[in-house]
Amino acid sequence: MNKILFLNISTPGEIARQIAEKVKARRLELNLTREGLATRAGMKFATYRRFEQTGEISLRNLLSIGVALNALGDFEALFSQRQYSSFDEVLAEQSVTRKRGKRK
Repeated sequence: MNKILFLNISTPGEIARQIAEKVKARRLELNLTREGLATRAGMKFATYRRFEQTGEISLRNLLSIGVALNALGDFEALFSQRQYSSFDEVLAEQSVTRKRGKRK
């Protein structure tokens, strides 16, 4: 049987638009208008509208949306420390020599 590896390589812009789509879906689940969510998040309506259309938003405003949607916990996993499944993985990671970049 052939095993094919599919890589999902997305650009930052594509990921931003995916996040905006997920926020929009959550907003609709909660039966909120764009203006209503913008008000709950404490931001201008135009800022929120641009986010849904383009995915562009500041981190602070994105976190405010997370608070307004009661989804701030979803950010906790972002850049979290690696979880190991065995002690051997921990030892293997520690045996790797870490290198530093050269100073210019």
